[in-house]
Amino acid sequence: MITCLIVTAAALILLIIAVFFITCALSDADVKLIYKSKFGKQLDSLRGKVVWITGASSGIGESIAYYLAKAGCKLVLSARRKDELDRVKTACLDFGKGKISSEDILVLPLDIVNYGSHESAVQQVIEYFKKIDILVNNAGRSQRAAWMDVQLSVDRELFETNVLGQVSLTRAVLPHMISRKEGHIALMSSLAGIMGVPDSRSYTGSKHALHGYFNALRTEMSEHKIHVTTICPGPTFSNLFIHAATATTGEKLGREMESKEKRMSTDRCAYLSCVAIANQVYETWLVQQPILFLVYINQYIPDLAKWITTQFGAEKIKKMREGK
Repeated sequence: MITCLIVTAAALILLIIAVFFITCALSDADVKLIYKSKFGKQLDSLRGKVVWITGASSGIGESIAYYLAKAGCKLVLSARRKDELDRVKTACLDFGKGKISSEDILVLPLDIVNYGSHESAVQQVIEYFKKIDILVNNAGRSQRAAWMDVQLSVDRELFETNVLGQVSLTRAVLPHMISRKEGHIALMSSLAGIMGVPDSRSYTGSKHALHGYFNALRTEMSEHKIHVTTICPGPTFSNLFIHAATATTGEKLGREMESKEKRMSTDRCAYLSCVAIANQVYETWLVQQPILFLVYINQYIPDLAKWITTQFGAEKIKKMREGK
């Protein structure tokens, strides 16, 4: 009898492992998120929520706005370029036709590194919508340059944009959420925030720091019923390279991504990000194979992951990162 139970349990464990690996092999996100996308809360569950999106004028932030508009969310669109935000608002009204009106979208130009403007921006949103349910910290900047070539001023610049900007705006929003005893902070990080990525020291360092700040926040805010979701995309099509930093302060990479590169589409990344927000997941990874397997190894067998990446070498890792 005992032997039979042991065999049955072993068979069940092997079946679960097999299902996991098969699902993982066919997925472009961690298995938990794929499960949530099929059986968890759908985007319509966010209908009526007030969602503030930074970096909403292009790329992933713009596409997130379209999905949330379609779900019936009330939106605050922020970035530096008002004309582009107005364009996104018009498109959002088309996506959300029948669910939202022009009054349900507030265009709020914001420079994420102008920390002194954050509290007044929060007040404008609260005065307009009376509440903030979700803050999506999407504003950020990438970088490409060899480690030894980077000026220290570039590190400061990336930290101000990718870390301190998110921390400052979140700090300004939190008192409102704490007083309501509910809220949700989502941040667009990167797989560079959990793994070492060559030729992007400032970007990688800033994303690692972002995880540290917001992992601490998640722990502190649990008693206030405020959720924190960290979204970690891998190679994704966007306009990120146009404004990406290099080794020198004030210089931009200024190039487009190539259509032949193996990357997740902006639309797919935005959809999966919204699924993560709707289901209030702690952290999620959005990336195609074979990088997804490497991320799992990095999470659960970190020494093996470090050995693999050093054996691959920087050039191989860079090619994987660039979708080549």
